[in-house]
Amino acid sequence: MEIFGSDAFSPREVARKVENIGVSKARAPIVETVMLGMLAGGFVGLGGLYATLVTADTEMSLAAVRILAGVVFAIGYMMAVLSGAEVFTSNNLLAMSWAARKISSFELLRNWTLILLANGIGAFGLVILFLVSGLPAHDNALLGERALEIAVTRLSRPFSQVFFLAVLGNLFVCIAAWIAMEGRSITDKIIALILPLSALGALDLEHVLATLYYLPRALMTAAYYPEIAVPGMEVLTWGGFLLNLLAVTLGNIVGGTFMVALVYHVVYRYNPRVDD
Repeated sequence: MEIFGSDAFSPREVARKVENIGVSKARAPIVETVMLGMLAGGFVGLGGLYATLVTADTEMSLAAVRILAGVVFAIGYMMAVLSGAEVFTSNNLLAMSWAARKISSFELLRNWTLILLANGIGAFGLVILFLVSGLPAHDNALLGERALEIAVTRLSRPFSQVFFLAVLGNLFVCIAAWIAMEGRSITDKIIALILPLSALGALDLEHVLATLYYLPRALMTAAYYPEIAVPGMEVLTWGGFLLNLLAVTLGNIVGGTFMVALVYHVVYRYNPRVDD
């Protein structure tokens, strides 16, 4: 295999890269893993904050609002991936290393658990900044009301719907991460990431980092800004948040692990070629 070149990596080469990267991620020091996970939670939350502003504009058509919101939400995820931060959903690709028996089940689950907790801490930190900055009350509480509306919509969905929306959500995320690994330049990776990831916001799919940011943000906004209210706020409970988080996490794992990582493992790595 050539060391230098301008051609994109082939899917077979990416499969080998994913396996090797998965081993490194699974065996990285805990402090490094947690710190990078916290950064990812904050970065993706920044994309969610930006998307909140876009969706608060009621003058545009529904399609225009959703597509634009999807693009700006993708910016947060793109910052996380390109800066080397650790995102739970794309780390579902570590299942390829596990399937190849290069990491143990314990190493896989430890990585997922640490990253999920760290993503939550990073997202919660951004929620605190959102509250103390006064943004919820700016512009006649435009952002505050929209933050509550987003959470009410998400918490009003039944468990099964949340699960399947999360399956779809991580299909887009893991395919975006996979295609980005085929690129050799930052430009390649940005284009590969932003188009599939924009579907998350455009289709209002479920993503665990969005859940870790959007729902605590609404719950804490309702507590610290009681003057801000929207219809349906009775669904805003911490119990509802945890149940929603469970559905999203399980759906994301199914979408990323079983429908992307393990499929590519069977296609490219179960019977690797001699030159692999």
